[in-house]
Amino acid sequence: MFSMSGHSKWATTKHQKAVKDSRRAKSFAKLIKNIEVAAKLGGADLSGNPTLVDAIQKAKKTSVPIDNINRAVKRGSGQLGEAVDYQTIIYEGYGPAGVALLVECLTDNKNRAAADVRTLMSRNGGTMADPGSVAYNFTRKGVISITKTENVSEDDILLAVLDAGAEEVFDRGEGFEVVTDTAHLVATRVALQTAGIDYDSSEAEFLPNLTVGVDADVARRVMKLIDALEDSDDVQNIYTNYDVSAEVQAELDED
Repeated sequence: MFSMSGHSKWATTKHQKAVKDSRRAKSFAKLIKNIEVAAKLGGADLSGNPTLVDAIQKAKKTSVPIDNINRAVKRGSGQLGEAVDYQTIIYEGYGPAGVALLVECLTDNKNRAAADVRTLMSRNGGTMADPGSVAYNFTRKGVISITKTENVSEDDILLAVLDAGAEEVFDRGEGFEVVTDTAHLVATRVALQTAGIDYDSSEAEFLPNLTVGVDADVARRVMKLIDALEDSDDVQNIYTNYDVSAEVQAELDED
């Protein structure tokens, strides 16, 4: 019996690349949407619109072409005569093993977004929850992500952000995360820039007040649900309270 493993491996790789490419396209679309909304709310002038600065920075770090970025700023700020009308809606739910989920949508069609989220939840082991029943578990915070480099230590970051109002600095393995009150997000980002520390993204996020530890099986099921939700064009961000230990992460890395 001859082996077809070479063929199937190629097919798998091809499938993974297709998934990666479609993810990248979706990610581009979501980053563009962020820029449009920021430009609509605060105008095209970067000096007066820190949210737009952050949206553009994140898009650049994800390799969104500069032409697309500039067009999004113009479209959002009304310079192209098109109306950009997105609403932010947050849906609450539970994933496998009762893991809490906040699903943040940015949509021009509320009914479509609601139907989409509901269907994706029920198909992938999640359930919708009543408004307020999950949200109280989360607090809106400013989060700045910094990739680890040889030139920047945790102490460098602490030194830069301490007086700017940062609350905590976390070592996340491949990078650092600076958490601030949302009111101090811009000041903290500026403090990093002044110190010559490059950051990847700076935005307001929902962080869980309490996390729940999960095993590898639950983690896989939660990730499957998150992946499915992220495939929706209307879903912009997903926040959850599950926590994976180093041992469970090692097990997942073997998949």
